[in-house]
Amino acid sequence: MSLMLEEARSAPACLRTQWRANREAMAEFGKALRAADLHGALTVARGSSDHAAAYFAYLGMKHLGLPMASVPPSLTTVADTPWRVRGQLTVAISQSGASPDLVATQKALAAGGARSVALVNTPDSPLGRVSEREIALHAGVEKSVAATKSYLATLAACAHLIGAWAEDEALLAALEALPPKLEAAAQQEWQQAVDALVDVDRLLVIGRGVGLAIAQEVALKFKETCAIQAEPFSAAEVRHGPMALIEPGYPVLVLAPPGPDQAGLLELAEWLESIGAKVLLAADDSVPARQLPLIDAGHDDLQPLSVVQSFYVMAARLAVARGGDPDRPRHLQKVTRTL
Repeated sequence: MSLMLEEARSAPACLRTQWRANREAMAEFGKALRAADLHGALTVARGSSDHAAAYFAYLGMKHLGLPMASVPPSLTTVADTPWRVRGQLTVAISQSGASPDLVATQKALAAGGARSVALVNTPDSPLGRVSEREIALHAGVEKSVAATKSYLATLAACAHLIGAWAEDEALLAALEALPPKLEAAAQQEWQQAVDALVDVDRLLVIGRGVGLAIAQEVALKFKETCAIQAEPFSAAEVRHGPMALIEPGYPVLVLAPPGPDQAGLLELAEWLESIGAKVLLAADDSVPARQLPLIDAGHDDLQPLSVVQSFYVMAARLAVARGGDPDRPRHLQKVTRTL
């Protein structure tokens, strides 16, 4: 068993630990954020953490009605931007908390007046030390280069933070009840995807809404672990140009969990099949036409965690089926230090 597969399967246990460890601190921080009457948030992250940041921003805008945006670190490290961000929260996300560009950006935004918090998996990290607050992900040491359990732990922490900030008891209750559902998600059979993708060199990954950030993560993992040129798109954008790529047999993975976006995703999947695409449709039991089964996470905002839990198990197996090693992707290392 690869480290990637082993660590992906351990994610539900990490989420149990995280919930117990962070519950009181998150509730207190949510109260402080409401009292601060902030008018927006900024995120600072790279790679998989930036995909988690996109998930955070979508949830935040949905539940709080506040604008949220990702800050390119080069605006600080290259352009030396004079930040004026009083009344904002800056949320830095990193597995290691050690990348100099993230540290520099978080420090500069705080100097520009923003409140600051770091979501990190490594306690007492440089990123945590330049932030007002450090919230631990509690994913444990992650040895595989490909982030799996730490990404799921980051999504959970993002949902926890937004739920606490917005006082959304339904979201918080669903998050507490999520680990058994992810255990079931890790057991779903996606062999059809392994068989369909073992020899491909390119594909599209389609999501929408809260699931777009997960489509971005899935596409990255296809590149990172399987050397497949995968590109993510929103179902609302894919007909604006990317459809020119589609030819008979072109593989498309459509991620369509339960929720308000599902109907449009199913309609798109049907149309893609009609023009000759090789569609792999991931959906729950309510969709007889699915090829890849999904477990209902119990809340619309948590469906992405169930999707990516099932995907990670498949991706680890696909990498091996393609003759690769998911724990040692070409040219990559665990901690990337950029400035």
